[in-house]
Amino acid sequence: MAYELDLSQELSMVDPVFHVSMLRKCIGDPSHVIPTIDVKVTKELTYEEVPTAILDRQVNKLRNKEVALVKVLWRSPQVEEIIWEAEEAMKSKYPHLFESKDLVQGC
Repeated sequence: MAYELDLSQELSMVDPVFHVSMLRKCIGDPSHVIPTIDVKVTKELTYEEVPTAILDRQVNKLRNKEVALVKVLWRSPQVEEIIWEAEEAMKSKYPHLFESKDLVQGC
């Protein structure tokens, strides 16, 4: 109930055997092929999305505390995504996003 796939050399660190439940029928379309050079896939088969802007801010009230959230616009070479993230985590990792936001609020 498994298939062994003939993977490209750049995916040599991936086990080529997949259970049938993980496979889907695919009709090839050359316009959907994304070269891994454009995506910059790491050895761990991950890539980094870049936050480009803070769109909104809100505070969620829990029983005993408040959690500040920011709506972040993330971009990768092929996808644009908007996700609510914890404000403190975003400030520590990407302080440059908040510097420009503070300048706008100060005017």
